[in-house]
Amino acid sequence: MDCFQVPPEGDGGLPNDFYWWWKMKGVQRIAIVDPNDKTREPLRNLLLGVDAVWLEAECSRYEFFIDVARQSCPDAVVIALDSDHHKALQLIQQLTLEFPHMPILAVSARGDGQSILQALRAGAKEFLTAPVVLEELLLALQRLRANRGSAGGDTSNSFNGQTRAESLVVSIVGSKGGVGCTSLAVNTSVAMAQDPKNNVALVDLDLALGDADVALDLIPDYTLADVAMNVDRLDMQFLRRSLCKHESGLSLLPHPVQMEDISLIHEEHLGRVIGLLRASYSHLVFDLSKRFTATDLTAMRMSDVIILVAQLELTSLRNVVRLLHTMDKEEGLGEKVKVVMNRVGSEDSDITMEKAQETIEKPIYWQVPNDFKAMFGARNAGVPLMTHAPKSKVLQSLVGLANALCGKAPAVAPKKERRGFFSFR
Repeated sequence: MDCFQVPPEGDGGLPNDFYWWWKMKGVQRIAIVDPNDKTREPLRNLLLGVDAVWLEAECSRYEFFIDVARQSCPDAVVIALDSDHHKALQLIQQLTLEFPHMPILAVSARGDGQSILQALRAGAKEFLTAPVVLEELLLALQRLRANRGSAGGDTSNSFNGQTRAESLVVSIVGSKGGVGCTSLAVNTSVAMAQDPKNNVALVDLDLALGDADVALDLIPDYTLADVAMNVDRLDMQFLRRSLCKHESGLSLLPHPVQMEDISLIHEEHLGRVIGLLRASYSHLVFDLSKRFTATDLTAMRMSDVIILVAQLELTSLRNVVRLLHTMDKEEGLGEKVKVVMNRVGSEDSDITMEKAQETIEKPIYWQVPNDFKAMFGARNAGVPLMTHAPKSKVLQSLVGLANALCGKAPAVAPKKERRGFFSFR
């Protein structure tokens, strides 16, 4: 068959409610043309593995594709050039004239400058070198949708209703051990997952001693080590199967079970995993280790926000100063950092919030009240605060933090405190 196209609504094809489902989800409808079966099949399989993409039509003849585009009106088209470079470039020119706002992605094994320039001059908006890598394909499709939106076309780019432009990657790192990073990571992620528009994943990057799976009482079938060992054949479907789903809606990619498996995970593996996760999930949260490893730095570099968790305690504040100084040395890293003060109101602390801000020379982004009973009870029960203590002040604070990170509520500056006679000076 030279062309395949999804049957139109009400024409004996798929049910109407299915069409409404994918239309409302805002998936990107793609049509592809490639006369070569050996290269078309891998490309088709890549696209079929992406939930945010609907393969509207595929065609094996350049001369038929213009009619396919007229009938299906896809959000973007992918044109393989190598079967007949001249015909493919003519097709791009014809599509550009007839559909000036339709984004075109050209694919060719000839990645030299002249081939790229010819495709772009003909009207292609993006160029990928074959064989196509999934991460590069996803980024190219994302840029095509953004360009279509800026040109007055469809601006939606969603996964489960969440626009990709609003995707958020958050790294959570502690100023020392025991400051509550995992509790904040787990409960903030669960709070984000309560919004049906969000598709949230938590990745436990405390590779040696992480316990996010324990906090959620999950027994995973796969871990980050399994993903790393299969990184050469990693695709979207395998990656999603590797995450375990919590009843709250949160997905978790846990740390390796065996200590010896930690050595399997390298920063280049993690970079690829994060790229795929960001294409699949609207919100990513990383629970980092306390050792500033290469994988920790990779996660922070690829994050939009870095939450630095501290307490009103001298060692913690000293480490905050050291960490901020280190992050400021790397371009773009220091400006991402937001300091969150945990366990505020503990009777063990004589340091005021005002003095803490003076010490670290940075505003406190958020304060989480001390509620040892609720936190300790939730951790021991293996359930999030939303289940164990839904009315607790600490949960309300973490819901507020999640909303602030997602842009739904402004961060509240800490109130000035009156210094007592024995306050830290």
